[in-house]
Amino acid sequence: MKTAADVINMLRNDPLRWHLLGIVRDIDLPDGWIGAGFVRNAVWDRLHGRAPSAPAGDVDVIWYDPCCNDAMVDRQHEAALRATAPDVAWSVKNQARMHRRNGDAPYASATEAMRYWPETATAVAVRRVGTDDAELAAPLGLADLLHLILRPGPRFHASKRAAYADRVQSKGWLTAWPSLREAERSAGPCP
Repeated sequence: MKTAADVINMLRNDPLRWHLLGIVRDIDLPDGWIGAGFVRNAVWDRLHGRAPSAPAGDVDVIWYDPCCNDAMVDRQHEAALRATAPDVAWSVKNQARMHRRNGDAPYASATEAMRYWPETATAVAVRRVGTDDAELAAPLGLADLLHLILRPGPRFHASKRAAYADRVQSKGWLTAWPSLREAERSAGPCP
């Protein structure tokens, strides 16, 4: 796996993930995507020679509408998604309000908000376009994800470094995917 097209093809061939992407497409959120572990874990499974596992934890749906940033609207979208796929732990967040929680300047789009996520390999999202196509967003690049490198995102290099380290430890990624390497221990490419 070397390109965004390879990641999209992998997702297209994963019936569950492709179906969930279709469900999110159908609720037609402005600038709507599924990101984080939904994509990251599928790629890591593939690069470890495993069959795709079902999404674990939340399925993170991000969207962007600065005119509609009431958290209650996110809950309504979660309810609509649960009505279609009740066994999925949907988490919907309008990125137009998330900058306040994160202590950042306002974001201009869902994909810009991803630049502030904790790890480069997590800052990846996808959305279905039409019947059989998809679009991938990776504002911090795909290199770390595709080379199994854990690296803090730009906001997590210094002031939020402890939060990054806590995530790596608590998520157990290095145990679950033993070929992962932390950037400091790797000579791998930078994003």
